[in-house]
Amino acid sequence: MTHQPTNTDQHHDGVAILDALHACLTKYVILPSAEAVDAVALWIAATHAQAAWAHAPRLVIRAPEKRCGKSRLLDVVEGTCHDPLITVNASPAAVYRAIGTGHPPTLLVDEADTLFGGKNADANEDLRGLLNAGHQRNRPAIRWDNNTQSLEKIPTFAMAALAGIGAMPDTIEDRAVVIRMRRRAPGEKVAPYRHRRDGPALRAVAQQLARWLHANLTALEAAEPPMPVEDRAADTWEPLVAVADLAGGTWPQRARQAVTILTAEADGAGNVSHRVRLLADIRTAFTTLGDPTAAPTADLLAALNGDPEAPWADSGPSGLTGKKLGDLLREFDIRSETIRFPVGQAKGYTRDAFTDAWQRYCPTPETPSTEVSVPSVPTSYPQVIPGTDHPAGTDRSVPRRTLTTAPGTHQSVPRTNPYHP
Repeated sequence: MTHQPTNTDQHHDGVAILDALHACLTKYVILPSAEAVDAVALWIAATHAQAAWAHAPRLVIRAPEKRCGKSRLLDVVEGTCHDPLITVNASPAAVYRAIGTGHPPTLLVDEADTLFGGKNADANEDLRGLLNAGHQRNRPAIRWDNNTQSLEKIPTFAMAALAGIGAMPDTIEDRAVVIRMRRRAPGEKVAPYRHRRDGPALRAVAQQLARWLHANLTALEAAEPPMPVEDRAADTWEPLVAVADLAGGTWPQRARQAVTILTAEADGAGNVSHRVRLLADIRTAFTTLGDPTAAPTADLLAALNGDPEAPWADSGPSGLTGKKLGDLLREFDIRSETIRFPVGQAKGYTRDAFTDAWQRYCPTPETPSTEVSVPSVPTSYPQVIPGTDHPAGTDRSVPRRTLTTAPGTHQSVPRTNPYHP
């Protein structure tokens, strides 16, 4: 009698396939943390199910210097992801055409820092716009076709990975799983990678991923996994968490831990826009000035330009000026006014004018008073009991401990996670 695969069979198959992918990554590359390995493995897996996703997360592989393993990691990604299209220099037109075939590849861009840094930034603005738009489904580029005398809608939706030295544009990193590579320390060893010799083994893992995930596209498309983050971060990480929940085992807990830790790292690394940085620094300036109800523009500029670790002193020959400050703040509907100070009238800003913008764009972190336990698996996957990694029909409880993460968040992680005993 032929054995019919059950939900439990699929559950165990998913665990085994993700574990094999995890082993491939750690064989050839030293990543900065166990959470980074899990995140990359889940991102690679998600490329094989991109037809199910509403959002296509970017993978940013960045390093502070050469020889940090970013290109080797991109080699492993190329060997295991869905239909890789790798380049070090592509025109936007070529990328548009590759994506618009109806079966988009996974875009892999090495040396991306040369595309978006320095004098090349303006020349590649179209490519940056394409990568931003392609994060969300149904955001086509529109071009006029002279041959047909009609508008042509070109799809932009596709998974993409970018590797380079230094940060990518903040609009790209805001839509990305960011992996911060570092050079191997003495004693850290990896196996040498040779495409001809090692490539077939990686493609075999890719084929296993494709078979497993293609068989579950309907379930993945309907999945709404509980997330430990919100807004765009949740959109970006949801495909990875959905894959982990489908697999089961320890992967659901490890996925959410990766979400929490890596997003906290990105926030802590200052991946914020120039304007939001200005708002936060003005709040610090008010504190430095003694938290007055209003401050002269000259005093705020002195505090901003006097911070040796802030970018404002480099804004021009005299640092940030009153006009430039006003232009930046006008986007938040904050304007200077003539205010009577003890020494006389002067242009300045009231502290209350910033309150709404501070609350919306750079709220002060708060220490949580209670633990928020995120279910490890949504109820849309009946083969696993929500909150555990055990198949339905068992009644085993999993000891849990609290993982302290970014300010304002908590996450419950089972002790069974092999990376966090």
